Amino acid sequence: MSEKKIRVGLIGAGGNTRAFHIPGFAKQDDVEIVAVANRTRDSSQRVAQEFSIPKIHGHWQSLLEDPSIDAVCIGTWPYMHAPLTIATLEAGKHVLCEARMAMNHGEALTMLEASLRRPALTAQIVPAPHTLAFDRTIIEMIAGGYIGELISIDARIAAARSYPDGSAQQHWRQNRVFSGDNIMSMGIWYEAMMRWVGPAKSVMAVGQSVVRHRHDASGRRVSMEIPDHIDVIGAMAQGGQMHLNVSTVLGHAPDLADVHIFGTDGTIRLRQPVGGALALFAGKRGKGELEPVQVDPAKRGAWRVEEEFVNAIRGMERVTHTDFFTGVKYMEWTTAVSQSLHKSRAVLLPL
Repeated sequence: MSEKKIRVGLIGAGGNTRAFHIPGFAKQDDVEIVAVANRTRDSSQRVAQEFSIPKIHGHWQSLLEDPSIDAVCIGTWPYMHAPLTIATLEAGKHVLCEARMAMNHGEALTMLEASLRRPALTAQIVPAPHTLAFDRTIIEMIAGGYIGELISIDARIAAARSYPDGSAQQHWRQNRVFSGDNIMSMGIWYEAMMRWVGPAKSVMAVGQSVVRHRHDASGRRVSMEIPDHIDVIGAMAQGGQMHLNVSTVLGHAPDLADVHIFGTDGTIRLRQPVGGALALFAGKRGKGELEPVQVDPAKRGAWRVEEEFVNAIRGMERVTHTDFFTGVKYMEWTTAVSQSLHKSRAVLLPL
């Protein structure tokens, strides 16, 4: 495979696909995007013209039947991730699927099972990218005993820093039909937390739809089933607790993101102020206030999703960001959050 050109087909070509995946594949040697199937033939034609893609397909099924395609990048909304991923693997093609992995834990498991039936094919989920620059440093600090034993990981995320506003049309992320159990940016932050401190073993969630109604694309007034403000607490498998608050309705929220990892001997803080970039801070017992951490450039991660996918196909590396086992883990937690919200009780993991 290392000497063969890899020909990629796109199913769904939304914002992330155009901004990241198409340019990312273009940077790889002997990789060509040869076809696209978007929601309509007209939108497929526009994408093909913009990026000089030679072929369009009127339906994703015909793209999967195209024998010239070796790998497929799925850029649709979550409601199509499981059926498209399974169909791609059954067609004998490698698959890169946009995050979030699926609508729920059950769908994620079916995707994993399909990938295990075809171990020769590379299967990858697009990772949460926002903490990549800091992950290795945080992981090594914790593993090296910097914080001691974990007491709590506390994260407060302003997914949108604004007061409630019901005038905007319903977004697909606010529609359970398209998003399933996924809620705002909750899942990408839990994925990052798992990299640092491992998974949770229990979940308790409370949430609300502060904006109770919006208008959908057809102009109908519809109720909001996905919270725009949520608090999740739980116990971690390694010990300690977690608290995650995500909201799109907090006017004048002090930070876009503020995450503390509190331990018995030290504290790590990852903060993104309004108008600024994420930065890392840390402090030890008896050493005064938290101080900036200078991340070693050699340990500073970056977006390399398409490179990793291509290298995995060629047998040059294995998928780490993100493999299907990790995707199932974060979808299990996401579904547990949904169950806790609807049943008003704690949910134990694994499900």
